[in-house]
Amino acid sequence: MTYSGVTYPRGFTAAGCSAGIKSSGGKDLAIVINNGPVPASAGVFTSNRIVAAPVTLTREHLTHGPLGAVILNSGGANACTGTLGMDNARTTAAAVGAHIGIAPQHVGVCSTGIIGVPLPMDRILGAIPTLCAAASAHAQASLDAADAIRTTDTVAKTYASEYADGWRIGGMAKGAGMLAPGLATMLCVLTTDACLDNDNAAAALAEAVRTTFNRTDSDGCMSTNDTVLLLSSGSSGLTPRIEDFTAELTVACANLARQLLADAEGASHDIAITVTGATSEEAAEAVGRAVARSNLFKTAVFGNDPNWGRIISEVGTVPQSVAPYDPNAIDVIINHVMVCQAGGVGQDRALVDMSAREVSVVVDLHAGNASATIWTNDLTHDYVHENSAYTS
Repeated sequence: MTYSGVTYPRGFTAAGCSAGIKSSGGKDLAIVINNGPVPASAGVFTSNRIVAAPVTLTREHLTHGPLGAVILNSGGANACTGTLGMDNARTTAAAVGAHIGIAPQHVGVCSTGIIGVPLPMDRILGAIPTLCAAASAHAQASLDAADAIRTTDTVAKTYASEYADGWRIGGMAKGAGMLAPGLATMLCVLTTDACLDNDNAAAALAEAVRTTFNRTDSDGCMSTNDTVLLLSSGSSGLTPRIEDFTAELTVACANLARQLLADAEGASHDIAITVTGATSEEAAEAVGRAVARSNLFKTAVFGNDPNWGRIISEVGTVPQSVAPYDPNAIDVIINHVMVCQAGGVGQDRALVDMSAREVSVVVDLHAGNASATIWTNDLTHDYVHENSAYTS
């Protein structure tokens, strides 16, 4: 592998440019084009009841067959913009389709940025011809596209891997805040040159997202624009077993999810909360998510304080009907030190070293055989500062 990103799999071109959406003048418009002989696509979107116009449009377009291209902008969410927002999303898809020679309903549209502000359509439409003409399979084009979808991200996030029998997966993602299920305030485009049909693509993507992006919970806040798209070109001529493809797609999503978390706004710790001994995977996930969303716990981690009381008290907020367990049987382990044993005091918390970036929390419910891991981060002064000044 010589580079990483959406054009690493064969059959894809991409580009990123500045359309003048961002006041900074940075790149803010990206495109990924599927040039493959056997295209397929799938999408997973936010579960928020209030969704942005591009989410509504792309969901609709996926019902018409595979997407041949996706255009993405940063600098504006095109959410809560009414009829004008839907018109602008449709106009964008039509403009892309006209320039690359496909029907508008085969173009996906994604946006990210501030909610409630109409997009500067004159600038976007003016940039689309140049953007489409610049699309290539070169490494720089892939990086430009990943760079163009950033908002508060400090770095671009990309992925690429080639598998033993020759097919590839690539991807790019953005997100640094509002990371909470469903999905995050994130956009992600995954590409593969494997041969898939739309049904297999949809099943693989849903399973991969379930245990990766949907278990990345930075700040408990859910966006209106979350979108993960999978595009398959078929350019390798290879059809992997769907189980194998799903497993590798899950690895790709996990890698990108960890990159998002590592760049979470102001974060100084990445925290893995693993709940074991649960009666079901759903129970384990519910307990892990309760801990991940505790501001008291997250500020303790910021202060390198292994305050296990803030963990076990959140475990107790999960109803018995959701996660059955005996409160007097719970163990809590922080960075390999069992600070809580059988629901009471364990080893001396002073033995816990939390100076490293990664923090491991294990909650053993001793109620069953299921487990799940939720990834989160600490809550810092920088997070408060950045979000207090986001639109001002």
